[in-house]
Formats: sequence, C-alpha cells, structure tokens
Amino acid sequence: MTVQMTRELTPDVVVMDIAMPDLNGIEATQRILAESPNVKIIALSMHSDRRFVGGMLKAGASGYLLKDCAFGELAQAIRAVQTNQSYLSPRIARVVVEEYVRQVGTGESTVASVLTAREREVLQLLAEGKSTKETASLLNLSVRTVEAHRQQIMNKLNIHKAAELVKYAIREGLITLTGY
Repeated sequence: MTVQMTRELTPDVVVMDIAMPDLNGIEATQRILAESPNVKIIALSMHSDRRFVGGMLKAGASGYLLKDCAFGELAQAIRAVQTNQSYLSPRIARVVVEEYVRQVGTGESTVASVLTAREREVLQLLAEGKSTKETASLLNLSVRTVEAHRQQIMNKLNIHKAAELVKYAIREGLITLTGY
C-alpha cells in the first residue's frame, strides 16, 4: 500500500515505519527507490536494533529517527534529506558507528548479503504466517516457485525447520513480534 501510495502521490519525502504487515519498511523502501530514486525516505521506528537500522540504510533510507523523537527533530530530518543530506538521530548514529566498527572487525554477513530480494520477501511472508499459496498470490508467483524459494532459503541458511526460519526472520529484523 505504501509503495502504491508513493506511486500515486509522488511525494518528495516519505516517512516510513519498519514494522508493517505484508511488506516491511525495508522492502517497501527498496521498491519505492527502485521506481522513484529521487524520493527521500526517513525511517521512523521504535526499533534501534542494529539490524533494523542497517537494513533501512542499506535499502536506501536517507534518515532514521526513533518514534519518541520530538516533532522538531522530525522537521529537521525532513529539511536535511530534502537538501540531499542524511539525518540520523543521535542514538541511531551511535548504533551505526558501533555496527560499522563491529563489522570491520568480523566481516560478518547479513541477511541482505545472503538472500536475494525475492527470497527475503518470501521469507518475510512465510514467517508472518502466510501459507505457501497466500505467499504465491501476494507475490504473483506460482506455488511451486514459492516452494523452490523456501528450499533455496533453507539451503543457503542451513536451516531445516519452518520454526527456525521464523526465528531467523525475527533475529534478522525481517519481521517483529509487535502486533503479532
């Protein structure tokens, strides 16, 4: 819905929540920017976890704020991204720096570097409890294609049970327990 609204309304800036049903904010950000690269996206989330922050920034978000920020900070972020600057709230800037230092030291791979965009979409929908048939319908794929994606995901992640896929999706920030 967010992607479609952005298509129809053509805004300069989109304020995006991460935790949304069907298509999380990270995937929605990627889709919006693929279609409209000049749109600026600011993540406004209650999540300060490194995986959410990193996911949104890698998806192309220009800013990231926590929901408890003051209105003035949101206005400041909007002004900044409109002038092609990035904006991170101070608490998020700390998370980004800590994650950068950690990754430089470990060379750790993330869900974004292991799975394709389509595999992440399939994983998210299945982890949200959608059936294979529902996932196929939502993504305009055949049931067999979704099954093939699920098997490929499990192979890449060395996961052998559906419950482990759900735990992985939560741990990697593809879905949250909020609202579920």
